[in-house]
Amino acid sequence: MRLSIFALCVALSTSFAAQPEVVPSGASPLNPSAAEAGKDVVHQLNNAFAKVFETVAPGVVIIETSKKSEVSDSSPLDDLFFQGPPDDNKPRKNPGAPRSVQTEGSGFIVRPDGYIFTNVHVIEDADKIDVKLQDGREFPARVVGADERTDIAVIKIEGKDLPVVQLGNSDTVRVGQFAFAIGAPFKLDYTFTYGVVSGKGRSKLLQTGGYSISDYIQTDASINPGNSGGPLCDIDGKVIGMNTLINGMNRGLGFAIPINMAKDIGGELIAGRKIVRPWLGIRIETLGDDPSIRELFKGADKGVVVRTIEADAPASKSNLRPFDVITHVDGSAVTSDSQLQHEILKKKVGQNVELTVWRKGQAIKVPVKTGELPEEITRASNQPPQPSATKPEQDLGKFGLQVQELTKDVADRLHLAQTQGVIVTDVEDNSIASAQGIEREDVINEVDGKPVTNVQSFRDALNKADPKRGVLLYLDRKGSKTFAVLKAGS
Repeated sequence: MRLSIFALCVALSTSFAAQPEVVPSGASPLNPSAAEAGKDVVHQLNNAFAKVFETVAPGVVIIETSKKSEVSDSSPLDDLFFQGPPDDNKPRKNPGAPRSVQTEGSGFIVRPDGYIFTNVHVIEDADKIDVKLQDGREFPARVVGADERTDIAVIKIEGKDLPVVQLGNSDTVRVGQFAFAIGAPFKLDYTFTYGVVSGKGRSKLLQTGGYSISDYIQTDASINPGNSGGPLCDIDGKVIGMNTLINGMNRGLGFAIPINMAKDIGGELIAGRKIVRPWLGIRIETLGDDPSIRELFKGADKGVVVRTIEADAPASKSNLRPFDVITHVDGSAVTSDSQLQHEILKKKVGQNVELTVWRKGQAIKVPVKTGELPEEITRASNQPPQPSATKPEQDLGKFGLQVQELTKDVADRLHLAQTQGVIVTDVEDNSIASAQGIEREDVINEVDGKPVTNVQSFRDALNKADPKRGVLLYLDRKGSKTFAVLKAGS
């Protein structure tokens, strides 16, 4: 072990420091008592590590799942890694033929009556789930509940007085402390690896619908496929996380869901309750993440930019606008998109929240009532509008987009609630407009804060704007409100 060797070296160097005199040739350079003290340090460390495994492993389970796959989309490397090399008793299957796919993951028992925490992706779509304990016992398992947004699942086996793990407190985890993982990488059951906690609060690693929830614990303890769902433990043998993600093979970049989150979600699933989360229905980014538009926010030092307000979302019923910079939630300062999201997640569905917003150099208060985060956040597909015979398209070539006046007929035909402004009928590939994400059927209703009522007012507003600084467009996209900045040279 690299750490054991390091500890021994420290002990030995200490003994050398205590012996400044020159040692005659052939004589022992070490003080015997100092050398024994160094060995004691190593032995204590060895015993501590072994004790972690002995304490936790009985409550860790190996989860084997099988499901039918009509066509295998795995690569030859997948077969090599997870099945082993082919032999006479197990010939290589045709990767394109229907077959039963078997996978292996890990989990840990949290109640003596058989409730087990694991990852959703370990048991997802499984036709059959079997659980194996360290003592050799095997049980069939059923799914109790799953939360795909956090990748936390609970399964159940029928048993009594089963060995359980001890759950720790992930809020008190410190970067630099020892971390230990137990699981079944490459079907090597009950593999034990160690390292340290390399980081905390890692977010945006796994996103669903633009909504990242978990703040992962990062570790350099070796974690590979098969460790998923298994425990990450501290030196006291308490589980501080659920191993769930890796960044490449053997890179020392493993990530675990904090156990406090797993306890909360798992407890709700065991109780049979639906997991509900509050949301405002906005897409956001940290101020400064997009340096190309930073100049437009002069006077705002820190905060979170509202990029989009979803159609029919709670925020759409408030005075919040795209391009607003949120600086506080109920008086608590927010400086990053992750921090804002966590503040909202602390609220209850239907709770009134007061946002402090920077808008055009002024701080204003915007009340919003939270709603329930939907299962899926979808956008309507775009169908190119048919140009009107009486309202010809206007070619605004320097930005790469074409628009026409939004008439009531066009709005009705495209089922648009917006009836004022100009509608984008074409966006040139590799243009400034295309680079800023402007799409066909977007309705432009403001330019640099000035209302747009027809093509001429749109042209006039563009001519008055400074393209070097950036032209701010307010867009309505099938009910969602967003913005784009057209900047010369971007």
